Amino acid sequence: MQLADTRSIVTGGASGLGAATARLLREAGGAVAVLDRDPTGRDFARSIGAAFIETDVTDEASVTRAIEAAVTEMGGISVCVNCAGIATGEKTVGRDGPHRLDNFRRTIEINLIGSFNVLRLAAAEMARNEGEEKGVIVNTASVAAYDGQAGQAAYAASKAGIAGMTLPIARDLARSGIRVMAIAPGIFATPMMRGLPQEVQDGLATEVTFPKRLGDPAEFARMVGAVIENGYLNGEVIRLDGALRMR
Repeated sequence: MQLADTRSIVTGGASGLGAATARLLREAGGAVAVLDRDPTGRDFARSIGAAFIETDVTDEASVTRAIEAAVTEMGGISVCVNCAGIATGEKTVGRDGPHRLDNFRRTIEINLIGSFNVLRLAAAEMARNEGEEKGVIVNTASVAAYDGQAGQAAYAASKAGIAGMTLPIARDLARSGIRVMAIAPGIFATPMMRGLPQEVQDGLATEVTFPKRLGDPAEFARMVGAVIENGYLNGEVIRLDGALRMR
């Protein structure tokens, strides 16, 4: 699939990894709809020539409306990139007692269930496309799926779920001509990360094997582009982390 021919929805597309991905796809000539719950994302979408659809990925009705709007705007959907997510930190048992169950549930709801909610509805639309390859789905996992840190039980579980469902969904959707992949980024210079003190950022960068720096969201976007264009990539999770293995 050529990037110039894509009609993509990007969740969490108003900032961070999602914004970088939406920008790359637009610069390559593809049509893009940015799906984000933050209405201020409308200005970013306009700046790159993309559509903006305010969306809550955890809400079935909201995503259904977003898919319909994206199809109306672009004439169909051939790519779905799920970047919407949250990062939470809380010990299983901390100074204030046990991990709050609502925080664990919310993390799973947004990161894992939200991604599945979007991809299942997008896949149903992709199946209508013509040709042998009808669509590509790229989900965002994390290195935390494999070596999560203390305080990352909820986040690591949500991202491990993303990794774990990649192959079975790829097998499910093979008959529809839809490929399914996931990318597991390491430490990237997203707005959330840039909000940390510089000494914290520098400390995290030293953990990376090589190159010793935070990842650039544009590098994540280029990996998404490579996945879309390489028709033999399917059912796999790609670590994009500079050989980082968290202690």
